[in-house]
Amino acid sequence: MEIDRKTFFDQARRVVVKVGSGVLTADDGLNTDVIASLSRQICHLTRNGLEILLVSSGAMASGQKKIGLDRRPEEIPKRQAMAAVGQAGLILCYENAFARYNRQVAQILLTSDDLSVSRRRYLNARNTLHTLMAWHVVPIINENDTVVVEEIKFGDNDNLSALIALMMNADILVNLTDIDGLYTGDPRTDPEARQIPVVERITRDLEKTASGLPGVLGTGGMLSKIRAARKVTVAGIPMVIANGREEDVLIRLFEGRARGTFFAPAHSRIPNRKSWIGFALKPRGEVIIDQGAARAILEKGKSLLSGGIRDVAGDFGAGSPVHIVDPEGRHLAAGLVNYSAAEIRRIMGCQSCQISEKLGHKSYDEVIHRNNMTLLG
Repeated sequence: MEIDRKTFFDQARRVVVKVGSGVLTADDGLNTDVIASLSRQICHLTRNGLEILLVSSGAMASGQKKIGLDRRPEEIPKRQAMAAVGQAGLILCYENAFARYNRQVAQILLTSDDLSVSRRRYLNARNTLHTLMAWHVVPIINENDTVVVEEIKFGDNDNLSALIALMMNADILVNLTDIDGLYTGDPRTDPEARQIPVVERITRDLEKTASGLPGVLGTGGMLSKIRAARKVTVAGIPMVIANGREEDVLIRLFEGRARGTFFAPAHSRIPNRKSWIGFALKPRGEVIIDQGAARAILEKGKSLLSGGIRDVAGDFGAGSPVHIVDPEGRHLAAGLVNYSAAEIRRIMGCQSCQISEKLGHKSYDEVIHRNNMTLLG
């Protein structure tokens, strides 16, 4: 069945727009013309009833120009300091651009810990964003590069934008980059490369194609965009990769004109809490299951019982997030465990009625209850 992308744009009410460094950066720093254009388009769309959250790169490029460096430093403290200088310039540029249309903006800087460690912090961030939108203020979201370290990085703003779309129950994610969409090869070097207009299913072959399409200025590249698309489409949210330098690209998208590559969503949306479990929380380990348990989870919607577990990887406590992995190494689901890794090793392969005998107690029949589990694809 042909995908009618226009219907998704017609029905959208809340949108996350991510704009990458390749779009926002000029030879002499920030591309103020692009920022002015994006601000005008967003104000036009919000006047027509849309709620838009903007995830924006560009702080590093802005800081590099302001400080006068010819390249990005290797030392982490210098990179973080450069981001701090650049973030001020980036948000000021947006503030001035939106002020032309009497629209206020708000700066939101996040680390992965804010969304993946504490449910309270996750909900606080969501409530703040809801309040800003109720006030008709445009949230401009970026990773907090000034304090971030490798352990708490989102990875890139493609991933951050996907997590924001999931957290805010967005109707669509628009990822603006410096090429026209996903291609069969690198259009900058391959004259035979052809644009892919619609992706109905993200496969390993598609990811292999994307892995050969690196970004020029940002940390993401095309593979990170495909991974972001996988997250949101599994949760029922469509995504578009389009050229952010194209004139009025956002307006044209919401007028129903086909632009870029459209990633079709799954048939149904998943609840916000399950999105948090599946895509925001960082897994602390893995539970490897047999084929029977895999079929029960995927085809029958069952919880994970101890009898279907073959092995455990990692050391984690009860209540921790883990990935459920099939015998072929595929990550089927994410969930919150009712038992620690050490306890699961003692009860794996056993029937639920034997848990008390093995552990001296039985808090739950299920190792991971279906209500605390999210399918990953």
